[in-house]
Amino acid sequence: MLGRMMRLFRASLNPEGDVELSRYLAGWRELVRFLTPLGSIFAFATREASAKVTALEALVHGPEAAHYTSLGTMVAWERPEIAPPPSAKASGSVTMLLLHRALRWSQLCLHRVAIGMLGGPDAGIQCSDAYGTALAPHHSWLVRQAAHLAFLAFPGRGRLLEVMCPGARETEARAALARAAGTLEDVYNRTQGLLAERGLLELA
Repeated sequence: MLGRMMRLFRASLNPEGDVELSRYLAGWRELVRFLTPLGSIFAFATREASAKVTALEALVHGPEAAHYTSLGTMVAWERPEIAPPPSAKASGSVTMLLLHRALRWSQLCLHRVAIGMLGGPDAGIQCSDAYGTALAPHHSWLVRQAAHLAFLAFPGRGRLLEVMCPGARETEARAALARAAGTLEDVYNRTQGLLAERGLLELA
């Protein structure tokens, strides 16, 4: 599953410096499948992500599909910097921004689970810190409180590694997660750059 996810996300980074939406969304589908069994906090996040992926897939395969082949073509078509929300045509760009933030949280969690050392902060604390960095600034107080409670029941690092990479030795599991986190970081950085160039990082 990790291998499929990484291949799809890597394939979304085209040589022209853009992000191809169909492959990006297919990568997200694999990421959702990967994260869903990991506990209630991930289940909440993946439900939200699945809804956003479905919304973007409707545009990618809809009557105006020619304008939704990549992040660049979508933004050029919707021009959200000129017609910001609640304009209906801003929906694709806003949805992409929200997925982009969730990707950052996922990447930080995988990275921190992979590199965490015995005797250091446990995985729940590290993933909670990642939430505070990537998502909490954009969430209401109620959502932040609900997330805080969910992190209290977070699985330990050993259990996470077992569920994420069943049958693998700890060193193998850590290496696999580190590679996956690196791929997600590459996708995040490309998307971040494209959104920043267009002044869209505060679109929602």
